[in-house]
Amino acid sequence: MLIQQRLRDRVTHLCRDDPALVAALTYGSFVSGEADAYSDIEFWLFFDPAAAPDAPTWLAAVGEFQHVVVNEFGAHVVFFPGLIRGEFHFVTAADIPSVRSWPARSGPADRMIVVDRTGELRRALDTLPAQPPRPTTAGEVGELCGRFANWLILAHHVTRRGELLRALDALTHTQRHLLWMTRLTTDSTQHWLTPSRHAETDLPTEVTRMIHGATATADPSSLAAALTANWRLGRSCWRQLGLRHGFAVPEALFRELDQRLGDEASQS
Repeated sequence: MLIQQRLRDRVTHLCRDDPALVAALTYGSFVSGEADAYSDIEFWLFFDPAAAPDAPTWLAAVGEFQHVVVNEFGAHVVFFPGLIRGEFHFVTAADIPSVRSWPARSGPADRMIVVDRTGELRRALDTLPAQPPRPTTAGEVGELCGRFANWLILAHHVTRRGELLRALDALTHTQRHLLWMTRLTTDSTQHWLTPSRHAETDLPTEVTRMIHGATATADPSSLAAALTANWRLGRSCWRQLGLRHGFAVPEALFRELDQRLGDEASQS
């Protein structure tokens, strides 16, 4: 049994035995059936507002941990031995309705629910789709492609300015949008919310190879080559998606990007 599963079992027991806990759910790879030795454990815990626990004390009952920090999204991230991450959202029962605003479930509701003393959590989960929405209309797909160009051009400008670390940051956003575009063109839209997840197995080998080759280090020549490679693949995807969904691509922008990012791009 994975160490993570033992920790999850311990959390389940604590949840069921805690009278202050109104509801709890788990999410992520253990719910979707994709968990492995590198997976996190992830929970939302909905407490009675009048009996909210001290989070570090509650987490200490799960097991020995080396550190805990509140991340930028308000979740307590726990580092257990073996570099196992646990993500715990300590909220109140008044937050259960907010579940209805989530983009999708991680899996079947029965796998997600740990405790649901009032039934409100299941009702909230049952309103969610099994998969997050994908862009389907010409307008939605065109917007996605335009956002790719936005990050690509920003990365180009800051590279030329000499802000190489900022260029790498912009390139990360560029490549996230490129992954979404390639997922649409190859009909590989699983793992949509995190398009890099399992990209090496979801996408065709040749496409993955091209995206790997479009990464960069903080070096002007490496960044220039990566920007050209991103544009070559992005340009091809954009044209394919335009034909598939019936929208025109911005030819004047294409011509200038071909010129700025190298003649090789115009050969794609």
